[in-house]
Amino acid sequence: MPLQGRKHGKGVIAQLEGCDDRDEAASFKGCKIAIKREQLPQTAGKDEYYWTDLEGLRVENLDGVELGTVSHLFETGSNDVIVIKGDRERLVPYIKDQVVHKIDLDKGLMTVDWDPEF
Repeated sequence: MPLQGRKHGKGVIAQLEGCDDRDEAASFKGCKIAIKREQLPQTAGKDEYYWTDLEGLRVENLDGVELGTVSHLFETGSNDVIVIKGDRERLVPYIKDQVVHKIDLDKGLMTVDWDPEF
């Protein structure tokens, strides 16, 4: 159980209950951290999502051409990237309003401004 923690670069620094020794803590380096969905704070509004909410959404461009489904997302230095798997894999920048125009969780659909040839 984490006692405290914070984001640090691309990782997390956390103090775990029962782990007070630096050498013991080093043995956890590279481990994945997981929590239950109900432990996450509520999103702040209709335009805020957790990445897990977006995974599995169908993706269409503005012309209604289906590009595939959201496999996962990842961070880069400049913006987050959506990995869409369909007839092929597409890497689409997650740039709200410029590229990502609409997310409808109820319909399971993300609408993007993206050329299907890219």
